[in-house]
Amino acid sequence: SRRNREPGQQQRRRRALLPLGRAAPAAVRAAVHGAGSRPSALQRVAPAGGGDGRGGTRTAGPLWGPGEGQPPPHHHVLYFPGDVQNYHEVMTHHPENYQWENWSLENVATILAHRFPSGYIWVIKCSRMHLHKFSCYDNFVKSNMFGAPEHSTDFGAFKHIYTLLVNAFNLSQKSLLSKNVKDFNKDSKASNCRSTSSHTTNGCQGEKERTCEKFDQSAMSFYPPSLNGASFTLIGFSKGCVVLNQLLFELKEAKKDKNIDAFIKNIKTMYWLDGGHSGGSNTWITYPEVLKEFAQTGIIVHTHVTPYQVHDPMRSWIGKEHKKFVQILGDFGMQVTSQIHFANDAPSIENHFRAHEVF
Repeated sequence: SRRNREPGQQQRRRRALLPLGRAAPAAVRAAVHGAGSRPSALQRVAPAGGGDGRGGTRTAGPLWGPGEGQPPPHHHVLYFPGDVQNYHEVMTHHPENYQWENWSLENVATILAHRFPSGYIWVIKCSRMHLHKFSCYDNFVKSNMFGAPEHSTDFGAFKHIYTLLVNAFNLSQKSLLSKNVKDFNKDSKASNCRSTSSHTTNGCQGEKERTCEKFDQSAMSFYPPSLNGASFTLIGFSKGCVVLNQLLFELKEAKKDKNIDAFIKNIKTMYWLDGGHSGGSNTWITYPEVLKEFAQTGIIVHTHVTPYQVHDPMRSWIGKEHKKFVQILGDFGMQVTSQIHFANDAPSIENHFRAHEVF
């Protein structure tokens, strides 16, 4: 049962919780959502193996896609969450993290689905959470105990993302195929006839009416995600920004692989949302040689920050690095925007999370 909460700890709900599926337990969750339609129940599917030879969990989180009958989108949004963010059921049973359950993986997936209504939303979990609180992206960058990164040029983060997507796409295709075959078999039973009941004015069930129709298998419409012709948006929030930063360090070497190079060319936009970690530097990348390589990609960059990170007097380097990051990219001719939210408010973790709502 949920712990009793003090009145001051009650958090206002901004998004409706999604019902959780009860299929085979796994680390990957998928849900299908069409533009303008209500989200369907989340279901669990098997984890997507990274296949890159490194140990550790290879997981992608909530997947949102178009509803049946919608044209297949060619855009995919990859989101890397920050500290404490986890599945809703996990957060609600944590003695501290329940305070931030509004920002669970499911709820953020909902926010992103409304922000990017025509694409698939992929939430990619870290491989480790120290003390069930600190996100550690060991699967993308060498990290210390608390998840602070040790960046390098050859860790293989790009290769891991690409392989993860290929495997996850295949999983999604199999899942959707299986779902539609089951629906077809169910709808084809009983001579393809359906019974409907009329109701009298007193609420009693009246005579059943039986209608039959021919079920056309070719009418089944489902669109599993595909890398073919796809474009991508990458979003890092808080600690999740370490993944985006690692990708910048790897750009030059990663382009030598033709598959990875094609993937990089299809990345259209990258969002840094209030990046931060416990390390004493490299919260924002400021190396000119690294940023020059990044600027040559033509990717559009958006940074959204709050006083929680960039105005923290105990971590003054974060604000300085952010300003330098934006300045250097602008000097190299990159299309970059920078916005600070809640600038007149005192730094707070609540406004830090609310960056999801205003970016």
